[in-house]
Amino acid sequence: MSTAYDDANEEFSEFLRTRRARISPGEAGVGTAGGPRRVPGLRREEVARLAGVSVDYYIRLERGRGTNVSDAVLEALARALRLDDTERAHLFTLAGPAHRRRRGRDGRSQALAVQRVRPGLLRVLDMIEAAPALVIGRRYDVLASNALARALYIDFEAQPVRKRNLVRFLFLDDAARKLYADWPTAARGVVAGLHLYAGRHPDDPLLRDLVAELSDRDRDFRRWWARHDVQDHGSGEKHYCHPVVGGMVLGYETLASITDDDQVLGMHTVEPGSPSEAALRRLAALADRRVDQGPTPPLSTTTRCTSRNAQQRTTD
Repeated sequence: MSTAYDDANEEFSEFLRTRRARISPGEAGVGTAGGPRRVPGLRREEVARLAGVSVDYYIRLERGRGTNVSDAVLEALARALRLDDTERAHLFTLAGPAHRRRRGRDGRSQALAVQRVRPGLLRVLDMIEAAPALVIGRRYDVLASNALARALYIDFEAQPVRKRNLVRFLFLDDAARKLYADWPTAARGVVAGLHLYAGRHPDDPLLRDLVAELSDRDRDFRRWWARHDVQDHGSGEKHYCHPVVGGMVLGYETLASITDDDQVLGMHTVEPGSPSEAALRRLAALADRRVDQGPTPPLSTTTRCTSRNAQQRTTD
């Protein structure tokens, strides 16, 4: 029977393997000696040499057999594999003792407590009227949203509990592929963020269920999850193609609580005086109309836009 400890080791080894595979010998400055290469990236012995560890030891690490890896070795691996700050932090998380918890005596993962929005955070959300805002919990679960967010995405609160999830929305709802003007970039970013969460909560059984479901139902998710990329979504910019108000370029900010890092407030921003601000105002009017149960206006030709990946699967 697989244990959480085994799965944690596998995640650690796969992260090392995928980081090694993306670096060319030229980038690492190791030359091309040693005969033809059957796989892309560096060989294990080359990573070991760059990190200053024995080849046998590195092979054990990549096979998931290493325990109690020192900070010095992790730092050396991060340098050898050219990890960025987010990837380096993820490597340390994967190697840390908290990541290698065993399951309960029955061999099963221990379920995390059901998440509920903190009252104070919910009051903050209720006060935000001029921007789409969401409270995001574990696994990108949507714990609460304001009227503008429901008008931009979908009414998550009207969905069954298990479907109130941004990752499921992105990969299993056809509307999402039309909403995001650059859907592949948005979707890959969320998968990379979910890998960060997996590093912090390797024992989460609901995460395992989510990954298994999406891997089975969507080939894009399955392919991108196997890459083990990680990305921190603190802030940035997203391009939308809303079916009613048209194109919008919205910034986003993720505000974390110092008392609960498993709940964040995510909200959009918009450039004052821009066409996107005008579109957001139309979206606010749409949200008000929905509250009054009035008709939804059709998309005008002046605001029409096109999602690059609305009608086809990705090939990259």
